[in-house]
Amino acid sequence: MHIVVCTKHTPDSEAKMSVDDVGNVSWGESPLIINPWDEYAVEEALTLRDEHGGKVTVISMGPEEALEALKHAVAMGCDEAIRIWDDACASSDTLATSYVLAKAIESMEDVDLILFGKSAIDAETWQTAGAVAHRLGYPSLMYTINIAALDADGKSIVVERLLEEGRQEVSSSLPAVVGTTKGINEPRYTSFIGIRKAAKMEYPLQTLDDIGAEVDKVGAAGSGVRWPQVFAPPAREGEAEIIEAETVEETVSILVEKLLAEKVI
Repeated sequence: MHIVVCTKHTPDSEAKMSVDDVGNVSWGESPLIINPWDEYAVEEALTLRDEHGGKVTVISMGPEEALEALKHAVAMGCDEAIRIWDDACASSDTLATSYVLAKAIESMEDVDLILFGKSAIDAETWQTAGAVAHRLGYPSLMYTINIAALDADGKSIVVERLLEEGRQEVSSSLPAVVGTTKGINEPRYTSFIGIRKAAKMEYPLQTLDDIGAEVDKVGAAGSGVRWPQVFAPPAREGEAEIIEAETVEETVSILVEKLLAEKVI
């Protein structure tokens, strides 16, 4: 069974984004790490591999900084890692990114399952996984909280999707694209042996020519979204008043009177 995990490098989740007066976005000195949501996809892929056999290949579209995400996935236990990049890929939105990832997956042999994290913490579009599924013509199983059954030989899968209305069980043929979400598992920590393996691993670079992608469908040329202006939202202004009283009951009474006076209630 061949499982592919698509991942991305992102700033640390604790980083604070800032935008200067001319629209330059900065994450400060935040280190680049594997997108935290992708760790759930990697963990699920490794669990399925251990149960059904086969291999896990992790791929990422990005410059050299993307190696941080790939190395982390290998340290967790992935068997292979591939980086896809060409200077023409710069400024790709989710439309162009999904095209590159789909072409990369098409160039592989015998892919049974493609896993994604639910989103990337820097952009939060939630679009790339579904777009890749559409381009490949595969079933799209997003918001998956549990893979209930998988028949590698029979090429079928049953998943539970976590929706606002509750859980939905869905069956599908393979290959399919599964978008994982928090709660599907508990990602493992990287081990010392895994970190050493990641440090020694070779990370082949595939260009657009290698995957058969067209230059005019990537980067700004292949993107459907433009950012003519980027600016920080205005700072919120307001005053806070601390209510001081002897008892909780008195505090509540004063609060209610003030809310009534402001016609909030």
